[in-house]
Amino acid sequence: MTTPEVRTRAVRLGPRSLAALCLVSAVGVAGFGWPLFADPTSQVAAHAQDAPWLFAGLLVLLVAVVTATISESGLGPKAVAMLGVLAATGAALRPIGAGTAGIEPMFFLMVLSGRVLGPGFGFVLGSVTMFSSALLTGGVGPWLPFQMLAMGWFTMGAGLLPGPMGVPPARAKPRAWGRRSGRGELALLAAYGFCAAFAYGTVMNLAGWPFMGALASNVAFDPHADVPANLARFLAYCLATSLGWDLGRAVVTVVLTLTLGAPLLKALRRATRRAAFETPVTFEPR
Repeated sequence: MTTPEVRTRAVRLGPRSLAALCLVSAVGVAGFGWPLFADPTSQVAAHAQDAPWLFAGLLVLLVAVVTATISESGLGPKAVAMLGVLAATGAALRPIGAGTAGIEPMFFLMVLSGRVLGPGFGFVLGSVTMFSSALLTGGVGPWLPFQMLAMGWFTMGAGLLPGPMGVPPARAKPRAWGRRSGRGELALLAAYGFCAAFAYGTVMNLAGWPFMGALASNVAFDPHADVPANLARFLAYCLATSLGWDLGRAVVTVVLTLTLGAPLLKALRRATRRAAFETPVTFEPR
């Protein structure tokens, strides 16, 4: 008889959480992609320098709403403690390679954490970690809400990958579970981290690209150009400014996942099993 897989999540997304997450994601897609889809004669294109600020302000509120909604849906004290530890660790890892060819070890921690703790916890963790690291490094600006949302997507995506995710079932054979969550899982996470590192860099380029309009560069956003012309400009901008950085981030994520992923996954799953997130915390009178 086959033992069913158990997917232990620190946060279980309910209808309200899913609705809030879909809303902020939709606004985020609009905030990231409007330069490629705005009509040259529209008011949005006419305010190319103002639109990123407006979207940034709106995203701050929406990310806060999503975090509060997910927390209300079941982010208990045990999950909050785990969130604090992982967010503090991620925030401490980010400055290690800041400004050095995309060496950002924080990303591999986000991938593994999202994988073990699920998409709901992953979104909150990614957003909170990016916010905390910005305070630590002084990286607060109109780009921060976009970074929080992009990192939330990045970490949430790891929790949506197929295969056994959380801790093994109580009756599962250790060797059988190890085969299902061994090298194949590490290869999957490394591949996801590689692709997601490039995706993160690309969407963040979209967030800052409109601010280059004043430079009158051949790769700057032109509010009067059509979509194909601006798309060509954006691709040239990515190749010229961030390809090396994104490649460095992707390679570091893959290397750390393949070398340190197995023990870290084991530690996270052990902590998750001992935390027993789905068991309510009760206080008995003495």
